[in-house]
Amino acid sequence: MKCPKCSFYESKVIDTRPTEDGFKIRRRRECIECGHRFTTYEKIEETQIVVIKRDGTRQGYNRDKIINGLIRACDKRSVTLEQIENIADKVEKQLYNEFQNEVSTAFIGEAVMDELQNVDDVAYVRFASVYRQFKDIDTFMNELKRILDERKK
Repeated sequence: MKCPKCSFYESKVIDTRPTEDGFKIRRRRECIECGHRFTTYEKIEETQIVVIKRDGTRQGYNRDKIINGLIRACDKRSVTLEQIENIADKVEKQLYNEFQNEVSTAFIGEAVMDELQNVDDVAYVRFASVYRQFKDIDTFMNELKRILDERKK
């Protein structure tokens, strides 16, 4: 592993432990050349999922797009970055468990909204308004009514 400080290619592993989710290994390393300590993560390489967009084009799955959309939806809300990461983890796990090679953006968007609704209603409506492309105030109000009805149940 290349040292981030001096770029020397040899380091020794000082400590190894699994992460909280159990899907990655965290390794503390020390550069043999300069003694700088740094952390690396090792995870299973999953097969690449192809995302089918609304217009029919295909592109590789990118977790960062989900996180960026969630950050925008949660702007100025009391949703932590850890909660956002947890939502992305749950959605990603669902993708890898339920699909072989291809998944639609519709499935991803619905999965994100299902998780986000459990965290923050306002962020959920923000995300839904962009994802579902609300055309007018009536569509927006119908979604709000649906949320209120679910809350009453």
